[in-house]
Amino acid sequence: MSGRERRPTRLTLRLRMALFFVALAALGILSVGLGGLVALRAGIAADALIGPAAVAVFGIAAAAALIALLFDENVARPIDALAAALRAHAHGKVSAPLKVSTARHLADLAPAAAAVCERLSAADLGTAQRLARATAELEAEKARLSDILSEIPLAVMAVDHNHRVTLYDRQSVHALGGVAALGLGRSIFRYFDEGALRAAIDLLRAQAGVPLKTTLPTADGAGRLTASLRLTGRGGGYLISMDVDREELPERPLVFDFALIDRPVRGVDPAIRLEALPFVVFDTETTGLDPKRDALVQIGAIRVLNGRLVKGEAFQTLVDPGRPIPAAASRVHGITGEMVAKAPGPAAAVAAFHAFARGETLVAHNAPFDLAILGRHAQGVTFDAPVLDTVLLSAALFGEAETHTLDAIAERLGVTIDAAARHTALGDAVATGQVLLHMIPMLEAAGITTLGEAQAAMRRHQRLMPEARRLFAAEATPAR
Repeated sequence: MSGRERRPTRLTLRLRMALFFVALAALGILSVGLGGLVALRAGIAADALIGPAAVAVFGIAAAAALIALLFDENVARPIDALAAALRAHAHGKVSAPLKVSTARHLADLAPAAAAVCERLSAADLGTAQRLARATAELEAEKARLSDILSEIPLAVMAVDHNHRVTLYDRQSVHALGGVAALGLGRSIFRYFDEGALRAAIDLLRAQAGVPLKTTLPTADGAGRLTASLRLTGRGGGYLISMDVDREELPERPLVFDFALIDRPVRGVDPAIRLEALPFVVFDTETTGLDPKRDALVQIGAIRVLNGRLVKGEAFQTLVDPGRPIPAAASRVHGITGEMVAKAPGPAAAVAAFHAFARGETLVAHNAPFDLAILGRHAQGVTFDAPVLDTVLLSAALFGEAETHTLDAIAERLGVTIDAAARHTALGDAVATGQVLLHMIPMLEAAGITTLGEAQAAMRRHQRLMPEARRLFAAEATPAR
């Protein structure tokens, strides 16, 4: 299937079938009425017709309702489920065998669909194996490059013509991480004073690209860094290198994505395509399940950018809730009072997470709960970015009748959740991010291509969680 798949909304088939049986019952009742009129004109007393007519009307209505329910249960719902499963295999990179048990009343349709999916999975497996080999080779090259660069006592950042970061190293994190969380695709003006840096870039270009040595104030005004600037050969981008103390950080893992250079400046505008959005996928662990009374014990998050999890851009912190952690909660997430004894308090932890996620679309599983917890502990910060919820997105893809727990969605999409990391904030955030990456092509194939369309799809299913109305209160604003 190529391009955008045009299809009706999830309940259309079932609604149409329900209306069909309503119309069938109405025609039957109308026929009874016409028969009664004929009988009256033939001289049969009205009293003699009332009883039989009532029984006939009731029988027609009951039969139509029963048959409609059976049809919905054994035909319409299985067709919906089969269509969603086919879409998951076609667009969501699902390789697990198609389950045909729920469509057993559809004759040979489900086995035939399963055979098609099996052939598709076999083809995808070969592609995935070749991709895995290429990825392993790339990672090996990246490791060798990191080893070489680790001998150079400089922090390096590559910036594109839109002033967006496309590469940085660990030394850059050491030099600028206190100003703001470093992230691919983020504006360089989060880290350096915009006026000073623009003036330096103008001077660099005016002197025909001869490297420029200068001192740049940081964006928070708290410091100044000696930096060398030079133009790169592609599209007006530039490199920033800064002196660092090599003994403090001898390693140099790189974080980069040069595909960002060709992409337009992105924010969180509702018209931006889902595939082009940077996401911060997050999760919380708490002392219990009541968002109005329970407290934070852990926050975890990871960025999703350009169709992948950026593993070098994760956030994780334990939180001291200022109260005992119930044993029942510790049995779930494994966090005890001793573990959080020296952790930051809720307000500091929430502020740190806000700084990491600022200005980008948030994603969570059962997001209203996590947002309520964060909001209770937020002091001086507001989470007003758009939020996507994988529960409601799953309902838009698979229908409300399906189970939408994180484990159920992951199994449906062929996502393997690390058992050791399950019910840790970062582990669940990573699992949710993997689910999101499978969902995006499925959503786009279903005609849900932009942030605004994804929010509209979630609204249509918010009856699954009435508290979800808080997800639609935020206005989308551009990110820096």
